[in-house]
Amino acid sequence: MSDLAKQECVPCRGGVPPLPEERAQELLAQVSNWTIEASHHLAKTYPFPDFVQALAFVNQVGDLAEQQGHHPDLHLAWGKVGVQIWTHKIDGLTESDFILAAKIDKIAES
Repeated sequence: MSDLAKQECVPCRGGVPPLPEERAQELLAQVSNWTIEASHHLAKTYPFPDFVQALAFVNQVGDLAEQQGHHPDLHLAWGKVGVQIWTHKIDGLTESDFILAAKIDKIAES
């Protein structure tokens, strides 16, 4: 498990710049198969054998998002769930985005 998954998301109050590209790349190396899109958000698609399991995953991620106070965009379709994460207050990436990504990976592994 990534050390990031053991951390808690910290609410962003705004007024801080997004992560520098170098730091974002360092954190990206600590999560599995996520990509940074448009230097703006993290993205990953999780495959599932059917809709029911994909929906169950979405519900687990929703519960996690509420616990962490950090909410990804989730795209549910038959056999897959797309996840996008970024910090809306600064319209870019923070360390909490990578923490949430690692926590979502942990759910997918269980």
